[in-house]
Amino acid sequence: MFPEQWLDKASSGERIAADLRLKIIDGSYKPGDKLTENQLAQMYGTSRSPIRDAIKMLASDNLISSERMGVTVIGLSSKDIEEIYDIRLLIEGFVFEKLMKLESAELLNQLNKIIAMMEVAVKFKDADEFSLQDILFHQTVIRFVNHQQVLYLWQNLKPIMETLILISMRKRMTEDAHDFARVIDNHLLYIQAIVTKDRALFKQAMHLNFDDVDSHIDALWHSSKQRKGE
Repeated sequence: MFPEQWLDKASSGERIAADLRLKIIDGSYKPGDKLTENQLAQMYGTSRSPIRDAIKMLASDNLISSERMGVTVIGLSSKDIEEIYDIRLLIEGFVFEKLMKLESAELLNQLNKIIAMMEVAVKFKDADEFSLQDILFHQTVIRFVNHQQVLYLWQNLKPIMETLILISMRKRMTEDAHDFARVIDNHLLYIQAIVTKDRALFKQAMHLNFDDVDSHIDALWHSSKQRKGE
């Protein structure tokens, strides 16, 4: 289930798209599965109009292909995830270069507050809140440089990116909650890179964050395939 608190201002179509996106990426729906508008409308207790809105969003994500009165699931491959993180690395690398020329005290204050919220989320074993703060951490950095086109690229990546992070953190909280200390340390490394304006340290922090999410998604898919007897 997609976190309700993330959908406070979302339309019905956006809510349905978020839930279906999660089900597709976590393997609940696998590539080739067929879903009809009537089936989805019944599942979500709504008319077909919000279903069609959701289908448009997921087709834009390239997670489904639209057909007459329904869709076929495409899913998200390892190559897709690699390309998404390639783009994210380009975005955040560009942003870091912009930060090198800016006074970052205000940004650092905001990031340290987010770290504190991450620590609270870990204390209460709230993987969803931790995921939200993780996304907010990186979005805060990107917004700080005030580059509208870069922000536009980030917003296009965000629906899939936040879903990947959510799946990863839920799995980590269930299987290895102590590992969240290391995840927080990775974000502190990111902050240190901003403070010292150290490109090598920034690259290290980014790859540590990306590898964390990617490895948990791979493990989830493998276990999902085993459950389905593939």
